[in-house]
Amino acid sequence: MTKIGTLKPKTPLEMQQLIKVALGEEKADLVVTNASIVNVYTGEILKDHGIAVKGKWIAYVGPNWQDAFGPRTEVIDADGRIVIPGLIDGHTHIAWMFTAAEFLKHVIPGGTTTVVTETLEPYPVCGVDGVIDFLESLKDQPIKILATAPAVVSISSAARGITRQDLAKILERDDIIGLGESYWQSILQYPDQILPRYEQTLASGKTLEGHSAGARDKKLAAYVAAGISSCHEPITASQVLERLRLGLHIMVREGSIRRDLEEIAKIRETGIDLRRLILSTDGVEPGDLLEKGYMEYVLQKAIDYGFDPVAAVQMATLNVAEHFSLDGLIGGIAPGRYADLVIIPDIRTIDARVVISNGRVVARNRQLEVPPRGHVFSAENMNSVKLPRDMAPADFIIRANPVPHRVDVRVIDMVTDLVTAPLDMQWPVTDGQLKIDADQDIVKVAAIDRTHQPGKIQAGLIKGFGIKSGAMACSAAWDTSDIIVVGVDDTDMAAAVNRIRALQGGAVVCENEKILAELALPVFGIMSDLPVETIAGSLEAIKKTAAGLGVAFPNPLLTLITLTGAAIPYLRICEEGLVNLKDGRTLSFQKNS
Repeated sequence: MTKIGTLKPKTPLEMQQLIKVALGEEKADLVVTNASIVNVYTGEILKDHGIAVKGKWIAYVGPNWQDAFGPRTEVIDADGRIVIPGLIDGHTHIAWMFTAAEFLKHVIPGGTTTVVTETLEPYPVCGVDGVIDFLESLKDQPIKILATAPAVVSISSAARGITRQDLAKILERDDIIGLGESYWQSILQYPDQILPRYEQTLASGKTLEGHSAGARDKKLAAYVAAGISSCHEPITASQVLERLRLGLHIMVREGSIRRDLEEIAKIRETGIDLRRLILSTDGVEPGDLLEKGYMEYVLQKAIDYGFDPVAAVQMATLNVAEHFSLDGLIGGIAPGRYADLVIIPDIRTIDARVVISNGRVVARNRQLEVPPRGHVFSAENMNSVKLPRDMAPADFIIRANPVPHRVDVRVIDMVTDLVTAPLDMQWPVTDGQLKIDADQDIVKVAAIDRTHQPGKIQAGLIKGFGIKSGAMACSAAWDTSDIIVVGVDDTDMAAAVNRIRALQGGAVVCENEKILAELALPVFGIMSDLPVETIAGSLEAIKKTAAGLGVAFPNPLLTLITLTGAAIPYLRICEEGLVNLKDGRTLSFQKNS
């Protein structure tokens, strides 16, 4: 295993030092005194305790801390306040709009000291070298960032799956603790591709993270039987209970994609054991990060929704660590664990006054004291949009045989802002083309591969997107290497995609060949290197501009980029055609063609 130091074990010298500090024979580097400690192992709150720290590690926890003081010992008087373990997000997506350095500026002050992120986004566009570059950006930060390897379940055969060699290269790293979410349908539809990667991951001693949205009973059991250990997709208490009974750890999602905590909190009424329940975000957008915060917000919500405060703290600390078999290192306040501590006013108020990570104070009173490390991404990963030429309006023409005058077509029907359904229609042929009908809210949608077969395009029709003029496009299309674009006018669709090509990644809204709003995403074509505040402002401008063109969805950019996703039902698009997620079949827009 490649030792990169993220979870480097204690050396014999460090062990000896911890022993001596615990016995009072050597002085601590840092001592937290007069603390009321939340013991997540027993569910108690232990008053009048102290915590002695040597280097990164906790040496002593108890009432007799006085002999740990020395002339160089940093002393933090908790003054009776509550001390909880550093918060852990067990499932998120850092490679979503911002870089780790910018993300962490707004995460650390709230008390999060460990983050587990997916790495699925860089792989389809930049391969294993892109994933490793991304992982390198997470190293040597003030807090610990761990990751899962990309399972890469895609509706595009060109982007689907990860090679055995690439997965082996990623799994050998000690900052990789599992294989990331793989959708349950993939087990049934592509077992020959997916199951060998499961075996490879389990053989390396790492977990299989799950995504079981829509599965129940026999299909859910079949998925769990393959070795899946967790799921962050249940949205009701009954769905959570069904999965808990099958032995899964459930990551209750409260983030920008969905907010499920209030509904799932009803599980308290069952009286079941909650020790396999985990709090997570599944990704936080820049605006939410600025307005609401991070895991401290999620934990506060859990308490506000009626969870016992100590149980809620367990859900954001020890339960996560136990799931990943890391509870000997993180997740609790005990000797031999990393010194990851958060001082809060009281057990019901998750307001970090002091944040300690790896044995040093990294934030006080919501102010960052240790800045995150920046990272220079490779030139290759900053130039990932490989379209061989600018797109032309003619590329978006949907051609059809002029005889007969109407053809049977499959249309993507927007049921909600994220869920789609197939809609079969007869559509007129005009001048050998299928054209839009804005009065019926039917416009064009296209996916263009930017990596594997650059320039390969599939165009078709979509109903219910709401756009009345212009076009919007983005290079951060889910689960593929595609640029996705929706528009009323072929010229504007081409202009939007060409602007993304010029930016080497981005989100763009265009009308009358003028760029009305944009956000450059040059890192892998999916991330910005700008400050979070600037990104949030640009996203808000894109939202308002899209609304001005008629798109009424709460997050039109999210609606756009999920059109290629392999997890949200039912009809999706990639550069190869339409895909019905019920059976995984790739279909053409024109029936019988």
